[in-house]
Amino acid sequence: MSQSKISVPQRLHERAVEHPNRPFAIEAAGRSVTFGEFDDEALTWAAGYRSLGLGAGDTVVTMVRPSVSAYESWIGMSWIRAVDAPCNTDYQGAMLAYLLNHSRSRVAVVDKQFVSRLIAVASDTPHLETVVVIGDDTGTDEAPFRLVSSADLLADLQPLVDLDPPQPRDIAMMIYTSGTTGPSKGVLIAWAQAEESGLGLIPAADLDETDCFYSPFPMFHGSGRACLCLMARAGGRFVVREQFSATHYWSDITTHQCTTTGLVGAMSAFLWSQPPTAGDADNPLRQAVMLPVVPHYKEFEKRFGLRLTTCYAMTEIGPPFSADWNITDPASCGVLRDGYEVRIVDEYDYEVPIGEPGQLIVRHREPWVLCQGYFEMPEQTAAAWRNGWFHTGDGFRSDDQGRFYFVDRIKDAIRRRGENISSFEVEALVAVHPGVAECAAIPVPSEWGEDEVKVCVVRSETGVTEEQLVRDLIPVMPRFMLPRFVEFVDELPKTDATMRVKKHLLRIDPLNSRTWDREAAGLEVPKG
Repeated sequence: MSQSKISVPQRLHERAVEHPNRPFAIEAAGRSVTFGEFDDEALTWAAGYRSLGLGAGDTVVTMVRPSVSAYESWIGMSWIRAVDAPCNTDYQGAMLAYLLNHSRSRVAVVDKQFVSRLIAVASDTPHLETVVVIGDDTGTDEAPFRLVSSADLLADLQPLVDLDPPQPRDIAMMIYTSGTTGPSKGVLIAWAQAEESGLGLIPAADLDETDCFYSPFPMFHGSGRACLCLMARAGGRFVVREQFSATHYWSDITTHQCTTTGLVGAMSAFLWSQPPTAGDADNPLRQAVMLPVVPHYKEFEKRFGLRLTTCYAMTEIGPPFSADWNITDPASCGVLRDGYEVRIVDEYDYEVPIGEPGQLIVRHREPWVLCQGYFEMPEQTAAAWRNGWFHTGDGFRSDDQGRFYFVDRIKDAIRRRGENISSFEVEALVAVHPGVAECAAIPVPSEWGEDEVKVCVVRSETGVTEEQLVRDLIPVMPRFMLPRFVEFVDELPKTDATMRVKKHLLRIDPLNSRTWDREAAGLEVPKG
């Protein structure tokens, strides 16, 4: 691997100078801009942020759907060395307040539909001074903080010029990842890592200025940022949609002539489950990264006329493994990528023999390519980087052909339809319900792949029912965290010494006769 000596924002600026009229950022059903227009708007956002008194090291919480303006805002922020701290758009209440407070953000950038959520937690976030609403309308005239539309903020401003470009070592974003043993952590990601993470999905040699990346991924995940980094490098364009839609998927691909994409979580299953047609392969898509790989991947390739690769990645380290268009075992994450060093170790960091499971630990030969720690969490950073290696908390094994296999999550997390979910945070929200004395959250295999959320609950004396409990959780929990399964138990199995819940025992028969299923009961969850 030859590490880039310039950052993504600087590369975008150079593209704008060289090819100002080449299309770059496109909304599937909305606005599109060229490299030149994108660069001008990003540098105007930089002027807007500077007018708010922001500078190097300041954090800005962003709660936005994927849009051209949202990407311009991110790059503009980076030119003044402020740090984008994206917030999950399902967050509300205590979880939203935690992120606002922990990130120490005086300014937030949101879409109009999220303003009311910030107003609702304003009494718990007194440091929040200004909220910028993307568009020309804030949606309300009443708020306990300054409220300004992006149109008003940027009006009459000119793009900042003569700025020193961000460097690969500068922080590109702070993405909050699943808090498995405590509250969520802000992962500090430099531009070098942001670009390398994109290249781990689709190698740069396989993309050029004729390519178009389709991204129906949220901006609070690295997946929703990779499209910009990849296509800045390749000189092509990318198309965004707010979220994956099986209805719009192929029409988007065809309309915008998308050549490359990602298939994450249940996306593959949704596409495969559509009735086959004779024209399934008649589309411009020629390659995709699939996470995880379905057992029938060869039939998937043939049906839709494309080639597949896969990898393993996490927010803190990017993708150390890739199949590089040569999937030989659908259970494997691929082989080691250039620049990465990995070991599979026991609980004391001693390497285990090939074939035996252990924890994956990682480092990289180049600087700034792995996370720069957790924001304001020095103890957690030190623990993660014990002995000079990043400890993933994920169980892996390898084989004698150099392939690596994900085994299980050592850390206590759940993954549902592309979302990493902290069981700690699920439990914290369920436990405050007056009908709950104790609870434990566990993953249950989903028919769509990955997991569904189950909570095992010891009831208080209120006699709450499963349906009543879930109904009461709907207003206070992010939609993707809401338990599908509930089981009432007399007690939770615990260790004698530490009184920790023995979750492995709860996983033995998770869908037993006592388990209530929200979907089978027909309980509808309103969309956010």
